[in-house]
Amino acid sequence: MTIVKEKEDFFIKSVSSETNISYKQVQSVISLIEEGNTVPFIARYRKEKTGALDEVQIRQILDSWTYLVNLHTRKEEVIRLIDEQGKLTDSLASQIKKATKLQEVEDLYRPYKQKRRTRATIAKEKGLEPFAEWMMTFPSQSIHTKAREYVSTENDVSTTEDAINGAMDIIAEQISDNPTYRKWIRSKTFQQGLIQSALKDEQKDEKKVYEMYYEYKESASKIVPHRILAMNRGEKDGVLKVTIQSSVEQITDYLYKQVISNHKSDVTEYVKMSIEDAYKRLIEPSIEREVRKELTEKAEERAIHIFSENLRKLLLQPPLKGKVVLGVDPAYRTGCKLVVVDETGKVLKIDVIYPHAPANKRNEAEQKLMSMLREFKVEMVAIGNGTASRETEQLIADLLRKVDQNIYYLIVNEAGASVYSASELAREEFPHLQVEERSAVSIARRLQDPLAELVKIDPKSVGVGQYQHDVSQKQLNDSLSFVVETVVNQVGVNVNTASASLLQYVAGLNKTVAQNMVKYREENGKIVDRKQLKKIPRLGAKTYEQCIGFLRIVDGKEPLDQTSIHPENYKNVEKLLTQLGFSTKDLGSSELKEKLSHLNLLELSEELGIGELTLRDIIDALVRPGRDPRDELPKPLLRTDVLQLEDLSTGMQLEGTVRNVVDFGAFVDIGVKQDGLVHISKLSKKYVSHPLDIVSVGDLVTVWIEDVNMTKGRVSLTMLSPST
Repeated sequence: MTIVKEKEDFFIKSVSSETNISYKQVQSVISLIEEGNTVPFIARYRKEKTGALDEVQIRQILDSWTYLVNLHTRKEEVIRLIDEQGKLTDSLASQIKKATKLQEVEDLYRPYKQKRRTRATIAKEKGLEPFAEWMMTFPSQSIHTKAREYVSTENDVSTTEDAINGAMDIIAEQISDNPTYRKWIRSKTFQQGLIQSALKDEQKDEKKVYEMYYEYKESASKIVPHRILAMNRGEKDGVLKVTIQSSVEQITDYLYKQVISNHKSDVTEYVKMSIEDAYKRLIEPSIEREVRKELTEKAEERAIHIFSENLRKLLLQPPLKGKVVLGVDPAYRTGCKLVVVDETGKVLKIDVIYPHAPANKRNEAEQKLMSMLREFKVEMVAIGNGTASRETEQLIADLLRKVDQNIYYLIVNEAGASVYSASELAREEFPHLQVEERSAVSIARRLQDPLAELVKIDPKSVGVGQYQHDVSQKQLNDSLSFVVETVVNQVGVNVNTASASLLQYVAGLNKTVAQNMVKYREENGKIVDRKQLKKIPRLGAKTYEQCIGFLRIVDGKEPLDQTSIHPENYKNVEKLLTQLGFSTKDLGSSELKEKLSHLNLLELSEELGIGELTLRDIIDALVRPGRDPRDELPKPLLRTDVLQLEDLSTGMQLEGTVRNVVDFGAFVDIGVKQDGLVHISKLSKKYVSHPLDIVSVGDLVTVWIEDVNMTKGRVSLTMLSPST
């Protein structure tokens, strides 16, 4: 950390420039992080210090800062390693220190890196390095005459040709290791090279998944990320061979100009051959790997970004609070598992029906369903979207027409439900239930509170990604965990109802403290005061400071405990309320709301010694003490009837829910078995750089049927109205 402090000013300026965030804001964020504060806490409760930066901006600062620290550490290490060899010069040290990318540092270190035995190192062992150095002076003397001086049986150099070939190997490696040449060639290859794929083994692609890549070619600088990942997967599966095709002639011409200083010398043709060998044998394969690595990293970055944004929207889906829900996990042979949960998610009834083949006990199934709907006054039916989903949907839709009460159903994306139901967490939560029954509970609860249920599942399994198994799993996990943490803290958590799975994402908490909190609740009953949480094992003063503002206590001793107001501001809030003639019992009242709307925030901020940004948040919390940001989003599309693929016709207008957003478009649930695809070109009349600019997971959209392929079960949709 001493090194970082010495370079702190330079680092902060660099981060500020890269992120386009002011020096002061970057400095504040780094200082707050070094004090042990979490990103959600800084974003919510230290707005005056950061200038109201959000979680994403703070994360950008930290990522950029971490890269610079790692770069600095690597520079110091490389300088030390070269110096230990006695080969460090002032010029080289200066070049390393000025490098702004890790790749530049590695290029500069390359000539000094300890290599395995190469043709060049073997030639050097034979004493041929002085001969190679002589050749690079492009002398007028005959090369064969000079080569005779190096013929030696002792050094295993039998002929002048052996000596020349050895010297050429040394020259080829020196050219290959030159950082300036490599940088130019890498840039040229990236800008003008073509990435191409060819069929390697058709038998490994029975479903023709990679057919479009059997003979494919595109500019490396223009290829879109999802095609890179598709090619990579095809190569990994043994179906494709992927290469980078570069302009060999232009690159070798460049090297000739850089290396050859005398075209009339006797050694020139031999150096030319060394250049060609250097490029073909050493530089080209290495640069191809580097370019493909860069393309893959950018593609992975995009895929992770899309997955993260989709996950964010999925987690923020509005809950259907206070509803008794019947959860249905559909199946054929093993039957549809039924679970009724009350308004809090507590399991009231479990059963199974066999309405589909091979049992076909439809009448019995209807009777059981009708009995459960009436007995428990079910208000919503949640149907999983897996096997037999549409047949089960038809059964439910037919049944609801016979019921004399308003009951709606919803198809719930059950991605990850099976992962959860077989997990240790599910076994702990429902030790006496079968796997399929736990899955039905999860489906029902997803309707009631998507966030609380989805945090129990590995984010990679929630079904809103693209090529998630083909990207860096560490980066994906880090990004998705950050999204979950951000959303959980934006929403806030009821400390008396939240599971340990949800609590562990609260700022400052970890799995152990979250479990301790649940255990404390179970042993001591309902928590009625935020101060009580200080008694929980492993929840120290700093952890309390970080987490407490995000933990809500509903109907507790202190009304402010149900808000997002941090206890550090309670005294100021009570002072404000007293001045206005109110108390904490008046939170959310229309009278208080009216009074607060006429305040001069600037004057009040100075009087109370609270920043204006923090004061705005406090007033908002006093006006809406139990606010859930998800409540302000459009509610999910509820259904009472079912559509078949055969019911669709070109031009038909439908309402649908966006289920997934990918690089090339959006998949929309329109109530038939298969989600329809709105291609990126059909999202808007304006140019769309990416579908996320137009739609998000969970959005309710109006679409028109463009084409129905009954054979493949595919539906093409458009969001462009046919009438305009």
